[in-house]
Amino acid sequence: MTKLVILDRDGVINEDRDDFVKSVDEWVALPGSMDAIAFLNQADFRVVVATNQSGIGRGFFTIHDLNEMHAKMHRLVQQAGGQIEAVWFCPHTAADKCACRKPLPGMIEDILQRYLNTDPDELYLVGDSLRDLQAIEAVGGQPVLVLTGKGQKTLRDPALPEDTVVYHDLLEFAQTMLQNHQKRQAVQTEQEEQ
Repeated sequence: MTKLVILDRDGVINEDRDDFVKSVDEWVALPGSMDAIAFLNQADFRVVVATNQSGIGRGFFTIHDLNEMHAKMHRLVQQAGGQIEAVWFCPHTAADKCACRKPLPGMIEDILQRYLNTDPDELYLVGDSLRDLQAIEAVGGQPVLVLTGKGQKTLRDPALPEDTVVYHDLLEFAQTMLQNHQKRQAVQTEQEEQ
């Protein structure tokens, strides 16, 4: 069974901006986020990104600009020893009423079509906004809120899904997942030796 972590992008992996992250120069990794992705890989998680990018639909930047940002993200993650397997993005604005824009689960459902063998107990979405948490809740996965980006504001939202777990940042979440993985491996090794 596949262990899968879906990451929101802005405010989770990289710094968020009120005026949108519009270029490769404006795409700045959050401290520890590249290492965090490597730690998730070490804990046997496959890592993908699911991100709303309505700045494309609004004309603030192009698909080419987005591809440059993601090339930078992939390069920095690889330098840290990690891998993001794929990036899903929704270029639409709310007015488009598409099914892929979070909080609707279309993008998440599409990811799960690709990763058909995903363990429902090992399916997480890490986000900083309510719509991220609602999208994963709709498919039965575990909502994880980080307090970076818009996370502090989201934490106070009365609509926060009840089963949301909260971490300071992506690095803290990843370190916890890696520690849990190592403990399970140690127990398994011990049982095999008995």
